[in-house]
Amino acid sequence: MALQFKKNPADIVFSTTTAIASFSVIIFIIGILYVLISESSPAIGRFGIKFLASTDWNPVKESFGALTNIYGTIITTFLSLLIAIPVAIGIAIFVTEISPNFLKGPVGAAIELLAAIPSIIYGMWGLFTLSPIMSKHVEPFLKKISADIPFVSILFQGTPMGIDILTASVILSIMIIPFTASISRDSFNLTPPIIKESAYAIGATKWEVVKNIVIPYSKIGVFGGIVLSLGRAIGETMAVAFVLGNNHRIATSLLDAAATITVTLANEFAEADNDIYLSSLFYLALVLFVMSFITLAIAKYFLLKAERKYSR
Repeated sequence: MALQFKKNPADIVFSTTTAIASFSVIIFIIGILYVLISESSPAIGRFGIKFLASTDWNPVKESFGALTNIYGTIITTFLSLLIAIPVAIGIAIFVTEISPNFLKGPVGAAIELLAAIPSIIYGMWGLFTLSPIMSKHVEPFLKKISADIPFVSILFQGTPMGIDILTASVILSIMIIPFTASISRDSFNLTPPIIKESAYAIGATKWEVVKNIVIPYSKIGVFGGIVLSLGRAIGETMAVAFVLGNNHRIATSLLDAAATITVTLANEFAEADNDIYLSSLFYLALVLFVMSFITLAIAKYFLLKAERKYSR
């Protein structure tokens, strides 16, 4: 005779509550997607898929395109990751493998404090402090040393103003460093001490232990931190709006102002004085939603693939 167990009412309430909380996330995402599609349908009907390949952005003529905004979003995100990832991993290595014990606490707290600073504070600091430094010192120096280097000199053409792609990328990199650094630090700390001690016992240097043991053992966690930073960089608005400008064109120089999807939405949503203008902004938001989803889905795929390979 099979035994029958009576479920505890508290367990039923707990499981139901957690299930509702889990499915609510899916409902919210579907709801957001529905609103974006509904509100952008006039622009989709008028511009179609050509909206993604058009560089036009002229509210007066009611001609809109997303390519300049997509380009600005991609280039600032890519440059910020290029700057932030080596610095963040270096911080994590220092805290876990090199730093004396009395420094680990303060450095770790400083990293977490950077993550807690509101983005508008970064933007104000970037506009009033970093931008003058970039325009007076950093950008002229980069322009000077790259003047005789083919192709590289193109990236630093123009007048250093401090309100440009390079400054925006630096601000973004500072904002996302804490996420990659914190997760990388926690991943490095999960490396079994006995493995590192064995490596030191056979004569490995600290660099060899970090390169051959710590980083390979923790690479999945590090990649997860990079993905989290990528999501933050794609969707950042206020900090970038202060130092990027709002120039709707394809910039070939890092010293030129540009526009991203989030900056355009923040700057122009209140100015949308007709239906097609407002619908085009919703279309931009839909493009950003799809970009974020595709980017994170691809990253998640590679993360799961790495986890399966590592588990085997």
